[in-house]
Amino acid sequence: MKKVAILQSNYIPWKGYFDLIHRVDEFILYDDMQYTRRDWRNRNKIKTPQGLKWLTVPVRVKGKYHQLIQETEIDGTDWAEIHWKSIKQNYSRARNFDAVAAIFEPLYLQRHYTHLSVLNRVFIEAVCKYLGITTTISNSWDYDLIEGKTERLVDLCRQAGGGHYISGPAAKDYIQTDLFDEAGIELSWMDYSGYPEYEQQYPPFVHGVTILDLLFHVGPDASWYIWGWRSSDGFQEKY
Repeated sequence: MKKVAILQSNYIPWKGYFDLIHRVDEFILYDDMQYTRRDWRNRNKIKTPQGLKWLTVPVRVKGKYHQLIQETEIDGTDWAEIHWKSIKQNYSRARNFDAVAAIFEPLYLQRHYTHLSVLNRVFIEAVCKYLGITTTISNSWDYDLIEGKTERLVDLCRQAGGGHYISGPAAKDYIQTDLFDEAGIELSWMDYSGYPEYEQQYPPFVHGVTILDLLFHVGPDASWYIWGWRSSDGFQEKY
């Protein structure tokens, strides 16, 4: 049975994001949703000796943010060098920094991005490749989109040939579970609890930072800290 997940793209997401991608056969980047300010779409956290620090990609916004994520343009190019300088300054002493930096430094310094969705996908795919994740990644605009929050998710899953939809737990606030039942699609909730800690700089330990933190510290062992430690599938059934 094909498993599908649908989620907005994030900038260098945390490890749980890739845990979800790894659990499914197709991951649909849901960037036909409205861009939201001060969210994970264009920013994420790194650790520093002074505490957590936001890395924010500047974007151009229209009015009161009446634009889709896929329509959101990046404002300028200086941010890339600033982000990489900050990453290097705070992680250069991490055990696997050099090997991981060889992958991501060129993405910051040798490429130019005009739209947020493109930037996010490039980094998401680079992380997936490093972790050995082979999940198909597609865009929501590759499909026909209907109205209705849950109706659209059900229909996207159906169009993708999915028989099992895995959702992040935050969607419990709005998903109409009966619509999945009526469509004959199994619904499960991802469980992000229990991730093991690793040797992380600048205590105390924090889980909710960009996955680059994990990659720089544990390198090729990263997948174990995301899903390898589990004895179960890592998601919960609806009932």
